[in-house]
Amino acid sequence: MLAARDQVRAQAARGLDAATGRKNLHQLIQLRWIAAFGQIVTIEVAHYGLQLPIPVEPMLAVIAGLLAFNLLSLLRWRSGRHVSNGELFLGLMVDVGTLTAQLHLSGGIGNPFIYLYLLQVALGAVLLRAWAVWTMVGVALACVVGLAIFSRPLPVALDSHRGLGSPYLLGLLICFALNAVLLVVFITRIGQNLRERDARLAALRQRAAEEEHIVRMGLLASGAAHELGTPLATLAVILGDWQHLPHFNSDPELLQDVTEMQTQVLRCKSIVSGILLSAGETRGESSAVTTVCRFLDDLVADWRSSRSGTLLLYSNRFGHDLPMVSDSSIAQMICNVLDNAREASPQRIHLHVGRDDDALVLEVYDEGPGFRPDMLTRLGTPYQSTKGRPGSGLGLFLVVNVARTLGGQVEATNRPEGGAVVRITLPLSAVALAPKETTE
Repeated sequence: MLAARDQVRAQAARGLDAATGRKNLHQLIQLRWIAAFGQIVTIEVAHYGLQLPIPVEPMLAVIAGLLAFNLLSLLRWRSGRHVSNGELFLGLMVDVGTLTAQLHLSGGIGNPFIYLYLLQVALGAVLLRAWAVWTMVGVALACVVGLAIFSRPLPVALDSHRGLGSPYLLGLLICFALNAVLLVVFITRIGQNLRERDARLAALRQRAAEEEHIVRMGLLASGAAHELGTPLATLAVILGDWQHLPHFNSDPELLQDVTEMQTQVLRCKSIVSGILLSAGETRGESSAVTTVCRFLDDLVADWRSSRSGTLLLYSNRFGHDLPMVSDSSIAQMICNVLDNAREASPQRIHLHVGRDDDALVLEVYDEGPGFRPDMLTRLGTPYQSTKGRPGSGLGLFLVVNVARTLGGQVEATNRPEGGAVVRITLPLSAVALAPKETTE
């Protein structure tokens, strides 16, 4: 069981990494479109505006190859498959190779756009693993050295005294602006992707910790059930024998006390079964075919009879009734919410039952002080309570996790007129019986 749960967590973590990888690939695709457009504009300005002797056709062919690779990357992104670190590394190496080819054709190391290598290395430092980043650094350095050795410089004078009138200094300014703007924009986006992944991983770890807490509670509850089962059964047998003794039959008051004691013993056994079911243990007791409305009506009647002094206003608008198996875990979950509402509003609480498409909706209203804002943000976290008692705060924790196990959800809000409302939504597929099951 623990191994299976760890495997599920590992698969979820890999899924988060895959989603982040796809987002980062999409950022590189967008950057490549911008790079291709910028190269076309730069070639046109350099050739037709500044009359520089550059090989236009080979440079446009390099851009065509870059666009073709980007179209393939776009198809790869749309496939929805996992994007590995190696694929991101390959994409950045293609960008480095394209930049090297363009610089080789347009002046080599003397081209002011030589510093665009820093953009590629910076993106690699954010996206890639350590080995891939250092490989990129080595490749970029080798490309710069190769450009210094094998490329022919353009016949463009530095003319630093002309300021921005110098084509070289103007190119340096444009290169700096491109590096700064693109680094800020894309590293901010990539950083946001990584932060979202970390937040989802943190939520996954928090949920795993809560599930482990439930497992520990289930083990404790199971041990308590084994410990309490024998004495409770013994008490039930003894009280049953006492009811048939002549001494008790001749004393009506004593017989009434014994009957009440037996009733309370049976109630203790029912409570233990409910706790075990809420904690994930199945006792196989108290399961019978009923209907949704009858199950809720009986639950409300039992709750009212055992908790006098509080007015429970109950309205059932479920509509067309459906068959179900009475489930102690669902009953215990609803009772926990009602008990919490009763502690906040001892005089009067409300239970509304409704139906939203294929879901059972239960809403419990109280007229108390409501939830603190910090409790609303951490609903279902164990030991979050305003009662100030050791061990309190487990009621809503169990409610949230039982609902989650059934595929439902629990929401809590404060009412503008005062008090709070807890809304439980459970899919009918997890609650009601299918017509096929009822006929078997």
